[in-house]
Amino acid sequence: MEESRVAVVIEDEEDIRSLLSTVLSQAGFEVHGAADGTSGIELVRERRPLVTTLDVNMPGIDGFETAKRIRAISPTYIVMLSARTEEIDALQGLEAGADDYVAKPFRPRELRARIDAMLRRPRHVAAGDGGGTAPAAPDEWAEHHGLRLNAETRLVTVDGDEVELTRSEFDILADLLEAGRRVRAKSDLALMLRGEQHTGIDFVSDSDARAIEVHVANLRRKLGESPAEPRWIETVRGVGYRLTA
Repeated sequence: MEESRVAVVIEDEEDIRSLLSTVLSQAGFEVHGAADGTSGIELVRERRPLVTTLDVNMPGIDGFETAKRIRAISPTYIVMLSARTEEIDALQGLEAGADDYVAKPFRPRELRARIDAMLRRPRHVAAGDGGGTAPAAPDEWAEHHGLRLNAETRLVTVDGDEVELTRSEFDILADLLEAGRRVRAKSDLALMLRGEQHTGIDFVSDSDARAIEVHVANLRRKLGESPAEPRWIETVRGVGYRLTA
């Protein structure tokens, strides 16, 4: 069932909250706002948004903790916004479950473009060359060494136990399953997450590549895999990742 275009804006500064609400409304969203993390979490629980924007520096619980609590109850796309531009803050945001991290001050057009890119992410495992896994029907699963993924229902199980993944983690895993033993470079995965893999764009920043490393590390942790003795995902040093043999 198609998700409704609902957005939640969690931002303690009223003028920025208003600006974000305007940008998202112009993009066709029904927008609900909250001034702190606690009330924002309740809004997400109540409204079940497709997209949530989240400030890092807020009174009470900060954006990182808010993101973790939201991710525990919702698959919403999370975009974190912060005046703190250090790479460690961006990585901390991704580790907390965010899908993207945008520095303030931001340009409304850029923010909308990044949200649009997130919404273009593949909802299924695309068919590819080189013997990859075919697109899954609702009752079909891609399988590898006890790991099963259903692209239509967006379910992942390991040895029969369901594993909760963020959208980014799920999309990376689906992409790797489709590619099989073909190596997927970090740049390829970054462009896939941005919805730009078929647009001719090939620029990927160091922070984008590092974000892929964080997503894969989180993915491995949730799957219960050791990078030193991988069961599913091999690291190809200096390049990217592929499925184990």
